[in-house]
Amino acid sequence: MCGVFGVMGHKNAARLTYLGLYALQHRGEESTGIVSYDKKRTYSHQGMGLVADIFDEKAIKSLKGNIAVGHVRYSTTGSSLSSNIQPFLVKHRSGHIAIAHNGNFTNTFELREALEERGSIFQTTMDSEIIVHNLAYNKKLNYQTKVINALAPLEGAYSLVMMIDDILVGARDPHGFRPLCLGKLEGAYVLASETCALDLIQAEYIREIEPGEIVFIKDRNIESIKPFPKKKHAFCIFEYIYFSRPDSNIFGKNVYLTRKRLGAQLAKEFPAKCDLAMAIPDSGSYAAVGFAEEAKVKNEIGMIRNHYVGRTFIQPSQFIRDFRVRVKLNPIKDVIKGKRLAVIEDSIVRGTTSRARVRTIRSSGAKKIHMRISCPPIKSPCFYGIDFPTKKELIAANHTVNEIKEFMGLDSLKYLSQEGMLKAMLLPECEFCTACFSGKYPTKIPKKFSKKMLEKKGKC
Repeated sequence: MCGVFGVMGHKNAARLTYLGLYALQHRGEESTGIVSYDKKRTYSHQGMGLVADIFDEKAIKSLKGNIAVGHVRYSTTGSSLSSNIQPFLVKHRSGHIAIAHNGNFTNTFELREALEERGSIFQTTMDSEIIVHNLAYNKKLNYQTKVINALAPLEGAYSLVMMIDDILVGARDPHGFRPLCLGKLEGAYVLASETCALDLIQAEYIREIEPGEIVFIKDRNIESIKPFPKKKHAFCIFEYIYFSRPDSNIFGKNVYLTRKRLGAQLAKEFPAKCDLAMAIPDSGSYAAVGFAEEAKVKNEIGMIRNHYVGRTFIQPSQFIRDFRVRVKLNPIKDVIKGKRLAVIEDSIVRGTTSRARVRTIRSSGAKKIHMRISCPPIKSPCFYGIDFPTKKELIAANHTVNEIKEFMGLDSLKYLSQEGMLKAMLLPECEFCTACFSGKYPTKIPKKFSKKMLEKKGKC
């Protein structure tokens, strides 16, 4: 997962981009960067780490121009290296190109090999660099045709914000896996992964970039085209379950209200004999509200999160994940002691994090722990940009629900059904990608791609 942001036509483009990335920090804590352009030259500042650590006032002031693109990164394709920080900037004889990409291409290796045979020399291990080589190859075409030709061979997931000299480009793959929205501020246009980034800079939300749509923004004019054949929508359902911020609207619905409905549906399907419901914060907090309301039980805060510790799931290293589990949450023992608890969590991926939390709750004196998960068991790897890399690492792919219950030390464990999950979405079932639960992928996954992805555990 990654977050992308772009501004065209504002004198404070870089500062707005910094603020937008700050709002999107939850989508990636590994690296960040901003590229701007003042019609004479490009300016770039980037680094490994959090937005607030990489950018200071001096850095922001150095990014001149009224157009800027930014990126926060969590690597799923491409190693965790400084050379892979985005936006990926290239200067060539036709101009300047900067690309910020969220998603994974599924035909990466096929396209890369073809480009290398043609003479392309790659500087990074990112699939995003393929777009740059495609753009640079089509020298004599106009910029719109260049972009269309560059994106046409791509398969898989992409939400893109690109700067091609003084033109800001936004694009979303025909399936619409990842979110991308359009806003406006003081006459300037803004592109962002989520609406929470628009809210922070007080930009007006206009609409979502539609699946298969490309928008070209120059100065304060915008042009939209849909050059590709329509495909069945496959919105990533895990954006609602975990990744997106609860105050964002994505795919036309509010994330918080959706998570609340997931919790209510969970209570309908699997009620628990409990004295109170409590969430694993922050990810389970919103489903817990819906669960408690539907079950007519108290919803208590049983654990306090240290907000100076980042998200454990999206850390690229298992060692970092394990450490942060121990320091991230502290139980309120007087709330937990002697109580029968319905503990609400949004998902179980590897099981390591959840097991440690259950042990903490048990050691705080809980009488019973009934865990309820607001999505189905995750059994299949994701090839579209979420770090579910191998079946070997997915606990539900290798163990029964009862085995997971015993491993985690629970009194009971229940997952929301896939039917119940889709019902809570309030969108047609056909709109979503549920491959991580069902193993049914909306696109063809080349054997070479899947093999290399799985061999390298998402770090190819």
